[in-house]
Amino acid sequence: MELEQAILTRRSVRKYQDKPVEREKINACLEAARLAPSACNSQPWHYIVIDDPQVKAAFCQEAFSGVYAMSKWAEKAPVLIAAVSDKGSFTSRIGNYFRRTEFYLVDQGISGEQLVLRAWDLGLGTCWIGWLNSDKAEKFFHLPKGKKIEHLIAMGYPAETPDARPREAFDKKVSYNEYKE
Repeated sequence: MELEQAILTRRSVRKYQDKPVEREKINACLEAARLAPSACNSQPWHYIVIDDPQVKAAFCQEAFSGVYAMSKWAEKAPVLIAAVSDKGSFTSRIGNYFRRTEFYLVDQGISGEQLVLRAWDLGLGTCWIGWLNSDKAEKFFHLPKGKKIEHLIAMGYPAETPDARPREAFDKKVSYNEYKE
């Protein structure tokens, strides 16, 4: 698939076929994520692949409990990928401080987007999930202090073809040489 076609057609998929995803395809997506650029080359990410049905069921019971139950649809995804962050290298943390920007989150976004675009290229659907009980999810995996599950990515073979969501006009989102709404 051409990159432009992937960008134009990729959608958030929340319904998946009851079909396992081959590890080769998962690994190809993770390799795309691994190769992403990051501030000061800090690579502030680690991905935990959850594809064992029993582990996934136990994890989802924790991650989607209480007010996070609206994300329970993700239990039916064949694969969940937990994006674990750290705060990045010393130099990137200095940049965070002076710029008041959490560059490690920007870097995770870049890495994650490369992952989901590669997945789409391989015929897989994905959906970013930010609504989860991070505390329980982190305890489930016994993450060390300073590590956090920022988001999940659900993955599988699509069982739906969502329509494109409306987008603002180009001229409303882009200006040259001045800020103009």
